[in-house]
Amino acid sequence: MRKPNERGVPKMEHPPSDRPAAMPDWHSLWMLLELHRCGSFRAAAPRVGMSFNALRRRISDLEENLGVSLLVRGVSGIKATPEGNKILAEAQKMEASAYQIVRAGDYYSSTIDGEVKIAVTEGLGSAWLVPRVIEFQRRHPRLRIDLSCGMTSADVLRMEADVAVQLTRPQEADLKVVRLGYLHTMPFASNSYVNKHGLPTKLEEFSEHALVFQVSEQTSTLSTYGKNLPALPRAPVIAIKTNAASAHTLAVANGAGIGWLPTYVCPLGMDLIPVDCGLNFRLDVWLTYHPDVDRTPRIRTAIDWLRACFDVRIFPFFGEEYIHPRDLAPLSDNNSIFDIFRGFVSDQPD
Repeated sequence: MRKPNERGVPKMEHPPSDRPAAMPDWHSLWMLLELHRCGSFRAAAPRVGMSFNALRRRISDLEENLGVSLLVRGVSGIKATPEGNKILAEAQKMEASAYQIVRAGDYYSSTIDGEVKIAVTEGLGSAWLVPRVIEFQRRHPRLRIDLSCGMTSADVLRMEADVAVQLTRPQEADLKVVRLGYLHTMPFASNSYVNKHGLPTKLEEFSEHALVFQVSEQTSTLSTYGKNLPALPRAPVIAIKTNAASAHTLAVANGAGIGWLPTYVCPLGMDLIPVDCGLNFRLDVWLTYHPDVDRTPRIRTAIDWLRACFDVRIFPFFGEEYIHPRDLAPLSDNNSIFDIFRGFVSDQPD
């Protein structure tokens, strides 16, 4: 006689008795991955779109389903158990395969349309790419450009972006990584600041000036400055410290103090004075993307455009060698950054 819970399913289709009653669902494994990456339930909860307690219950259910303890919970966060590390490794393979499936549909498209997600540092995004992305989109009106400007590196393997332009080199072996060029930075000051305080002519004179710093994941003038500046009679005044490149640039342009900016601010039309004191720094600019997206026409087109935006034959300030701003010709194809930030930069009063 058929048992009630068999519901007419042939016996040969029933799972063997030694298999778990229910296989773990992918969504729970993905939450485990995000929890591991974030390091704590509190940090991971908003990322997965759940409350703290709901996420804890979800992971507890996963542990009960698998029959193993996955995490050790402590006051400083979570740590994977040996069993948890094994399951995390397998879940990462599943995640990579899932993203491969998502990308597969794009391979067969021959048209340049749809959305391209480009992640870029805030300074390069707002001051350098925005004036160019407008014309790029006009040439390809069926493209939608999602330009994400920020100072945290995007994870292109997990499809946070199709393409990323960043100042830190990715370490993942599965990524395509291309050096776009170099970002040369040096101290600048506005005319209004110079009229009131003058300019330092040697390193020791920095102790008499106010400084403006940008501190973020991909660039930290504060730490770089501290490593290279010799001992001073007294510490300089740090007038403003910010994580945003636009706020940093506007603070310097409005006379808040001396700050480190890319040398291309002069060709862009910013009326700033370079400070020649030897505290110049160079950062690598990297282009990174998953090798598979190179087969997608819209992303291939965006990659070619990004490489052209950093072509040293046209924009020599992205070259390996430092060129003093006074030797850089103004860019005729670029709107002045003051036009972009019109109303946010003062008229440089005395």
